[in-house]
Amino acid sequence: MKITGSNVTIMVKNMDTAINFYQNLGLTIQQRWGDHYAMLTAEGITLGIHPANDSKHTGGTLSSGSLSIGLFIENIEDAKALLDQHKIPYKAENDENSGLYAHFTDPDGTVVYYVQPKW
Repeated sequence: MKITGSNVTIMVKNMDTAINFYQNLGLTIQQRWGDHYAMLTAEGITLGIHPANDSKHTGGTLSSGSLSIGLFIENIEDAKALLDQHKIPYKAENDENSGLYAHFTDPDGTVVYYVQPKW
């Protein structure tokens, strides 16, 4: 399985404030889905901005300042097979707007996910 990209998702209290902050640092909006999620980019980095109070994609309530690591892939079934092979529990999700996901945590509890994006 080949990882085709990645992003680090930052859980924030206020989407507009966070997006403005990162734009002021020189990042540009790649895509935004209202107050649900935004991707900001600069050369060599993609940041995801996600509201901290939305536990749908993280498996639990996270505080502002928490993060997750997203790994872009071409085929979610390959990712699920790899996770199964290594006995890593995950939560599969099909988000009709953004893609197919497999959410899991690293040994220290950091949220990690594979996503087969729809964009």
